[in-house]
Amino acid sequence: MSPEVKPDFLISPEGLRIDGRRPDELRPIELKVGVLKQANGSASIRQGKTYIIAGVYGPRELHPRHLTINDRAYLRVVYRMATFSVPDRKRPAPSRREREISMVIANSLKPALFLEEYPKAVVDVFIQVIQADGGTRCAAINAASLALADAGIPMRCLVPAVAVGKADGKLLVDLGDEEDKYGQGDVPMAILPTTDEITLLQQDGFFKREELVEAMQMGINSCKYLHELQKDALKRVYAKKPSDGEDEEYEDDLETDLGDAEIAGDE
Repeated sequence: MSPEVKPDFLISPEGLRIDGRRPDELRPIELKVGVLKQANGSASIRQGKTYIIAGVYGPRELHPRHLTINDRAYLRVVYRMATFSVPDRKRPAPSRREREISMVIANSLKPALFLEEYPKAVVDVFIQVIQADGGTRCAAINAASLALADAGIPMRCLVPAVAVGKADGKLLVDLGDEEDKYGQGDVPMAILPTTDEITLLQQDGFFKREELVEAMQMGINSCKYLHELQKDALKRVYAKKPSDGEDEEYEDDLETDLGDAEIAGDE
């Protein structure tokens, strides 16, 4: 595989990004709910070229027992990247980064959940990154939130997430892979849209005070737009019955994709 070449610019003289987007424009997003038959709840997200599937199991009995919490359910999040999800084959064993992101996602979702409804139980959230092209932790939160709602877990609201970054001195919403790698920093964030409570706020790189304030406002605005997309995805599933075999066709395609993925992973 040829080495990756750094792009000549991230912002064009016309003010457009490397993929033609405006600074405040999100990548194309496709959300689907109920994509896995075996899970209690599931969802998938395509955000640009990033593709992620989330499945929820539970509430159910917790094993091992020493993790039991007497007054609420234990939210256990497992975030994994498929070995073929990045250009250079990823090692199958869980990495330190994956364990860290699993914890970050769990902490982002907990404020939205009524975990006290299920004491001594566990709610498992499994997240698989099929293809990574930037912004996977935020996209994973978007999908996991929908999967929890699909599983019927009581929630205060859905949790949308997005990363705002900086490249060539300009603030950008929803970073792509090149912007993430070669930009000057990023601020992943997640919110509860009904209260504007921030459940995730991280920073990588250097931002001036005024830049950080502006980045957070851009992130909140984008999260509220994502929240509308999340609600629409749920409505499409529960507001009416599937027609013309559309959902069955999607599930067949998804199972084929996952089957091919497992074969590629075994190789």
